[in-house]
Amino acid sequence: MEYNTARSKMLLPEYGRNVQNMITHAMQIEDREERNRATRAIIEVMGQLNPHLRDVDDYRHKLWTHLFIMSDFKLDVDSPYEIPERESLEERPAAMEYPKSKIRYGHFGQYTEKILRDSKNVTDKKETEYLSSVMGNFMKKQFLKHNNTAVENTVIAAKMGELSDGKLSLENPDEDLTSTNQLLKTLGLQNNQNNNNRKSNNNNHKKQFKKKQYKK
Repeated sequence: MEYNTARSKMLLPEYGRNVQNMITHAMQIEDREERNRATRAIIEVMGQLNPHLRDVDDYRHKLWTHLFIMSDFKLDVDSPYEIPERESLEERPAAMEYPKSKIRYGHFGQYTEKILRDSKNVTDKKETEYLSSVMGNFMKKQFLKHNNTAVENTVIAAKMGELSDGKLSLENPDEDLTSTNQLLKTLGLQNNQNNNNRKSNNNNHKKQFKKKQYKK
């Protein structure tokens, strides 16, 4: 019996041992035309074994790239695509620079703060009032996503004024902002709030019952 540990290493195991053996056999074919025909047949088999690759743009190009990788870049055939080089595939991508901008209130998000800062460029009064209403409700939604119990409208109005350097304001926050219950329903969080309320009520009942038992 031949164990896998004694066999040659498979460079792309997802294609299986048989495809790896077919590529090894194709590399040993001396006649170039016959080697090309064998290679094209292997490509078709690889495509049938991995049909999900058909959803990838130019999936046949990807199959040919995998073919050369599995041959350790030693297969000499006529490829319809540029033959990849080992160095280009092993090259490490450039490190991405991590954003270093600071956020005052994480639950409102970076772009919310940017919009509020840029609101100073809005000069039309009607646009300012509209922006105040839209951003106020959006900030309230963001707050409720992190804390779906309750939020004071005056708190949202104060934070909006702070982040916009006083450019945006709400004269009557309770009237200008959508109700908490309506926003929770829109966000699909109303059931969570109801469950939290039930748990809180049950805990209160248990505490009261224990106090009565203790008094007895």
